[in-house]
Amino acid sequence: MEDYLKIKKDALIEYFRNLGSAAVAFSAGVDSTLLLTLAFEALGDRAVAITAVCPSFPEREALEAKRFCEERGIRHIVLSFDQFAVEGFRLNPVNRCYLCKKELFTLVKKTARENSCEYVAEGSNTDDLSDYRPGMRAIEELGVKSPFLDLSMSKADIRALSAQMNLPTFNKPSFACLATRFVYGEEITEEKLEAVEKAEQELIDRGFSHVRVRVHGDIARIEVEKSDIPALVKIADEINEKFTSLGFAYTTLDLGGYRLGSMNRF
Repeated sequence: MEDYLKIKKDALIEYFRNLGSAAVAFSAGVDSTLLLTLAFEALGDRAVAITAVCPSFPEREALEAKRFCEERGIRHIVLSFDQFAVEGFRLNPVNRCYLCKKELFTLVKKTARENSCEYVAEGSNTDDLSDYRPGMRAIEELGVKSPFLDLSMSKADIRALSAQMNLPTFNKPSFACLATRFVYGEEITEEKLEAVEKAEQELIDRGFSHVRVRVHGDIARIEVEKSDIPALVKIADEINEKFTSLGFAYTTLDLGGYRLGSMNRF
């Protein structure tokens, strides 16, 4: 495994050296953290981190991105991105991610060029191919680089290499845009996104690491690891009270447990 990871790491560094310069779409997640670290190792000052701050991106993630770049001396550009200006986003159609990613990465590419970066790289990996990810079409159309896909790297590969490199994100729970918490067709508003962020933060602050709060109208459906369900039941009254204060009429617990892409059931 060690030899395999070294081959992948060397290939990624060579990948970035061949680009000459690159801006990495940086969310402070597992994938983009490894990608940015290796881009910076390969390119130095010719590697730039670009983080887009928007209503569906939690403040805690934005702060982590800022801190990571400051600690390592990586040039970090923070963009303000108005998702609600994207036509169709608010109505939450099944291709919402495509509409949003097309506008977002158009802005990221423009910013990259303005900062002398010829290419933009993002962190999709082979695990993403097994789920419904309409945003990947936008990435392909815009010519954004996906090094992990190009080198056939899975999420497990990325976590293993991150652990080997002592990156703080190697065991960080996967995160997805807060807009993914809403059933398709339900209108997304800034108020609803804020409620979801606060609801998930409440669970995280109470020690639950893998969490999702899915929204179905005025119902909040909590997903945690099955092993964490007994602990959550013990504080059910407190969580229900908190969620009620955030505007949810009903708070439910999903007995199926935490799982990625649970809204992608058509």
